[in-house]
Amino acid sequence: MAPQDAPGRSGHGRVPDAPDPLPIPVVDNHTHLDIARDGEAPPDVAAAVAAATAVGVDRLVQIGCDLPGARFTVEVVDRHPQVLGGVAIHPNEAPRLAAAGTLDAAYREIEELAAHPRIRVVGETGLDYFRTGPEGVGVQQDSFRWHIDLAKRLGKALQIHDRDAHDDVLRILDEEGAPEHTVMHCFSGDMAVARACVERGYHLSFAGTVTFKNAKGLRDALSIVPLDRLLVETDAPYLTPSPWRGAPNAPYLVPLTVRAMAGVVGVAVPTLCEALSANSEAVYGPW
Repeated sequence: MAPQDAPGRSGHGRVPDAPDPLPIPVVDNHTHLDIARDGEAPPDVAAAVAAATAVGVDRLVQIGCDLPGARFTVEVVDRHPQVLGGVAIHPNEAPRLAAAGTLDAAYREIEELAAHPRIRVVGETGLDYFRTGPEGVGVQQDSFRWHIDLAKRLGKALQIHDRDAHDDVLRILDEEGAPEHTVMHCFSGDMAVARACVERGYHLSFAGTVTFKNAKGLRDALSIVPLDRLLVETDAPYLTPSPWRGAPNAPYLVPLTVRAMAGVVGVAVPTLCEALSANSEAVYGPW
């Protein structure tokens, strides 16, 4: 791909170079093609898909976590066979909608959109105690429980956003009963949290944060996760892997994270790619 066509620019106006292609294609299991950073327009979906496919990221899961994003997601999965989708009300969005008196209406629309056959995920849902203060905790927890129930009723995978809320996330999943396929999106816990998730049968998805120099604790957590529980994601346009940290992220940069993960787990890159691809299809079904 020509640099001027790549879907992202660094703070210095330079586009992250495309990494070497992966030997076996994998899935970016959490990206936001409806969101832009730094005042830029959202990425062109066809270009983003093409750039990712060129480096061995041939399937994507697009996540819409507010009503405009959820509507966008349903439109995209109908147009692009490489893309499956997830829809939900983000935990930071739920208190705002509740305060406006529109949360129940939002739930009704999310439930309708989630019934689409190419929407395979309810998410991202969960808890975020970093951006929402104590006054929003009750609404967040109720919203999380609603989304867990929806995923089970529809037979969809659940993708969880967990920021500074590990204990409550695990407690609520235990109380409600997790769906068959539960994914800890952008895993951010330590080894103890990783072990607790693995024991419960959850999948742990790692983003570009695992490549950051200050993320030793996250790499330690990754090191104890079995291959059959691993997934990879960008969370684009956020969390761009090193050496491009700070630039807008995009699915074509997944190989940087995959190669870093392989080094931590201690397996060959093709072995990890095979596992990531198989795990994604086991969780989300065929594309």
